[in-house]
Amino acid sequence: MLNILIATNNKGKVEEIKALLEGLDLVLFTPEDLGIVLEVPEDGQTYADNASKKAVRFAILSGMFALGDDSGLEVDALDGQPGLHSHRFCPILNATDSDRRKYLLEKLRDKPRPWTARFQATIAIASPTGGVKLAAGQCEGEIIPEERGANGFGYDPIFLIPGLGQTMAELGMIEKNRLSHRARAVQNAIPILKEMLGL
Repeated sequence: MLNILIATNNKGKVEEIKALLEGLDLVLFTPEDLGIVLEVPEDGQTYADNASKKAVRFAILSGMFALGDDSGLEVDALDGQPGLHSHRFCPILNATDSDRRKYLLEKLRDKPRPWTARFQATIAIASPTGGVKLAAGQCEGEIIPEERGANGFGYDPIFLIPGLGQTMAELGMIEKNRLSHRARAVQNAIPILKEMLGL
């Protein structure tokens, strides 16, 4: 069994990534498991920059392979915002996910619908020596003005997947881990992970 650190403090992301990597010959650790307290600033110019920075910092600190990710919501009516700044888009200090959704809907209020959008995700896998490989995934959908569903986190309750007629927050974990941007990025990362770890 090979060890890999999930390079995030976001419990929702940890749960999704653990489910996506289930069945591989890996032992998955979180920073909390190892007593690592580290916040990596997301100040890169791309999702790949941020994902790589997180993975490398955690890999070097832990001496283990690390899997980092960065993701964002891109809304066409807002010229691709919030994008890289999805987590920091809302100006409220210590904003909650609910605050972020309300702020986004306020920005969209006078824009014509449908509010087409996509979730983007990039996965970075870093070795303890700092080498990095990347994989990406996306999920197309639209923003709706009312929240639906109790699963998921972030913008999931207002992100509708038109082909299903459900929001990301209405999907069960199995369905979400087949369709989501992060699921697609992790699926694309699995062959790279196997190669890097010699699985």
